[in-house]
Amino acid sequence: MGITEKDVLFEDNHFIAINKRGGDIVQVDVSGDTSMEDMVKQFLAKKYNKPNEAFLGVIHRLDRPVSGMILFAKTSKGLDRMNRLFHDRKVEKTYLALVREKPPHPKGTLKNWLLRDRKKMVTKAYDREVKNGSYAELNYEVVGTLDGYYLLKVNPLTGRTHQIRSQLAYMGCPIVGDNKYGYQRGSHRRTICLHSRSLSFVHPIKDEQMVIKAPLPEDGFWEKFNVLIKGNI
Repeated sequence: MGITEKDVLFEDNHFIAINKRGGDIVQVDVSGDTSMEDMVKQFLAKKYNKPNEAFLGVIHRLDRPVSGMILFAKTSKGLDRMNRLFHDRKVEKTYLALVREKPPHPKGTLKNWLLRDRKKMVTKAYDREVKNGSYAELNYEVVGTLDGYYLLKVNPLTGRTHQIRSQLAYMGCPIVGDNKYGYQRGSHRRTICLHSRSLSFVHPIKDEQMVIKAPLPEDGFWEKFNVLIKGNI
């Protein structure tokens, strides 16, 4: 399935934001499946009638089972400047996560050291500094509850591989569908209930405040949680 105009959340001369479907990969991996990078390149080449391949820069990534807002650069200038904003932590990232276990507090900050197991492709969280580990920090808040699920707003302050998934699991709240991190069963759609809701930043070229949001997936499950968001997130 390719990218269509319906998937585009924002576009200007330098950037394009896409509402990623859970299960899509951002860049080519060992699976050989078509990547979002390639799909967006094809979309842009067709839209602007470019006989040669359109330029596209990958600024950040989302795990394959995660849905939501992802930003690509259409120019090298845009790529360089957005990379700098991410590096300097001047981009506010907001995620929405569904869990079944009640978090210990209505809101809080999680601080862990993460160690990546490259053979098992999982990240383990520790509450103390570990050799070769990376410091990770995020803020979470319980937005509301519905049908036995807790909707969390999550703002990662660092950008580590599987950070949200491993830190919430360490807290005792594995994400729904994430059996890699302790949820009792996985999704047959190879997705988990973690959604990249928005990015907030100052446009590095236009110097304008930007907030780009991705609506919840229309998959017959996520939509009912819109009542908890009420346009506030």
